[in-house]
Amino acid sequence: MAVVKHVHHLAVVVDDLEAPLKFWRDALGLVPSEVKDVPAEQAQIAFFPVGDSEIELVRPTSGETGLGRYLEKRGPGMHHLCLEVDDIVGMLARLKEMGVQLINEEPRVSADGRKYAFIHPKSASGVMVELYELPG
Repeated sequence: MAVVKHVHHLAVVVDDLEAPLKFWRDALGLVPSEVKDVPAEQAQIAFFPVGDSEIELVRPTSGETGLGRYLEKRGPGMHHLCLEVDDIVGMLARLKEMGVQLINEEPRVSADGRKYAFIHPKSASGVMVELYELPG
């Protein structure tokens, strides 16, 4: 049976990376592990390791994406909680069988081989949940 391994990251949607970088990096002293453009997702991201988890800042580069529409409607703030799982296909099948509303019924695959999918906030007490299965 598929299991949740740990909290991978918390994602914060932002409309600009510079001011949030000053807070997380300069005020809190967190060092970003990476800051990059992700053209496939039409976003820029910055990851800040904190213990075994990370904080992700994500800025949409287009208002035409789900993330862009989310930012337009709700403004900057908490976007999602990401959980690492050992078997994303098995987890999605179990969730679907239980009637959980999924945004992605099949996992998407990133350029680095990571599999991911989102659970709709309506099924998770108002919190959007992302599932990750890391390669290897």
